[in-house]
Amino acid sequence: MYYFYFDASALVKRYTQETGSRIINYLFANVPLNRMTCLILGVVEMYWVCVRKKNDGRISSEDYTQSRINLNYEVVDSKSAFNTIPVTDSLVLNSITLIESHSLNSTDALVLRSALDLNSELQNSDDTIILVASDQRLIRAAQQESLLVFNPETDSQQTLRDWITQI
Repeated sequence: MYYFYFDASALVKRYTQETGSRIINYLFANVPLNRMTCLILGVVEMYWVCVRKKNDGRISSEDYTQSRINLNYEVVDSKSAFNTIPVTDSLVLNSITLIESHSLNSTDALVLRSALDLNSELQNSDDTIILVASDQRLIRAAQQESLLVFNPETDSQQTLRDWITQI
């Protein structure tokens, strides 16, 4: 069974219109929220992206407000089944090797380390993580670390559909 681990570069496509938004919306329509996760730091990044888009005029104030409402409802709200992973001291320290080996920035290293850790935990029950991201450096590093990756900007809806049917 597959779990979908979102980087902010992909999750933002759910809350603001971008290339790949249609596929992310398809994923949300067809996968239970309890099969989705992100690093809690990604939530903060989501707010930052929405604020930046509002401030530079790419989205209206109304769209910004709706994006925040939807993000809060689907991801942030404690009643939501969407999973968030905390940033712990251990996670931070264990991500340093990924910065060195893949030239990742600190946030991408945290995302990758937490996705790798979760994937290791899930493999005990024959489940697998699919990292959903649009950041090319993160995608390359994840592939080098043998994670499955889905890029909503370039990968097909059929690929996603094939994984979803195995849930």
